Amino acid sequence: VGRRPITLAAMAAPLARVSRSIMRTDPPCIVKMNTILAGATDIKSLAQGVTHWAPPSSALDAAASAVHEPASSRYGSVTGLPELTSLLKEKLANENQLLNQDVMVTMGANQAFMNIALALCDPGDTVLLFKPYYFNHFMALQMTDVNVQFAPRDANTFQPDLAWLEDNLSGNKMLVLVNPCNPSGALATAQTLQRVQELCEKHGVWLIVDNTYEYFVYEEAVKHHSVSGPNVLNVYSFSKAYGLMGWRVGYIAYPDEQHELQASLLKVQDTIPICPCIVSQRAAIAALKAGSA
Repeated sequence: VGRRPITLAAMAAPLARVSRSIMRTDPPCIVKMNTILAGATDIKSLAQGVTHWAPPSSALDAAASAVHEPASSRYGSVTGLPELTSLLKEKLANENQLLNQDVMVTMGANQAFMNIALALCDPGDTVLLFKPYYFNHFMALQMTDVNVQFAPRDANTFQPDLAWLEDNLSGNKMLVLVNPCNPSGALATAQTLQRVQELCEKHGVWLIVDNTYEYFVYEEAVKHHSVSGPNVLNVYSFSKAYGLMGWRVGYIAYPDEQHELQASLLKVQDTIPICPCIVSQRAAIAALKAGSA
């Protein structure tokens, strides 16, 4: 009886497994929910923050015009178009009272957070997330092999538990605060933000504040505040305020004196997108000029 020839495929070793870090990372809950709801017509999903308003018409017109510009098909500035970063610095100063800030435009706030995690964290570092937390923040930290611990909020006000922070901040690499909180909607007061910043600076901890929902404040008596400090990085997004979700534009604001941080963020940015999408940035410029919805 003749024998089958031994092929190279039969001799090959089994493929190595995918990354252990990715295997340990939670699956994206929004994707799972959308899969479950696929084809359903009688269900209203509250799983994802999708605005009911469209972008400003001027933003769409600007994007349409930019499509035909030769510069839109070339590589752009790593940190974002100078016109956009200049407008953002004005916005940060006038609306958020953040001065002396450097700005990096990213492909959405999620990429902004990933840039920060890669630039600041080493495997084995400990990062604090306030519960309830934004699931993509947790996933990003799982991917970078850091240890995640959860910080509590007051059960009645949902404000960060400052007494707990005072006792537990030391030895951590960074603290993440979403303001207003996704998913609870709780808004931290200016006094709370300032105290959190002071505690983080006292203990040598980076403070990352995600302000994606900065305009989702509806009571006249309350107002969204941003906080600054040598240890603070603020994240913002065009998705919610301007309805530019699919255009993927976000940005990081951080102290312009932090040159080592700037160089580190540039390494990550140049490796992942190289530069933010130019057409999307043109839409963002026009949206900023038009104002939020």
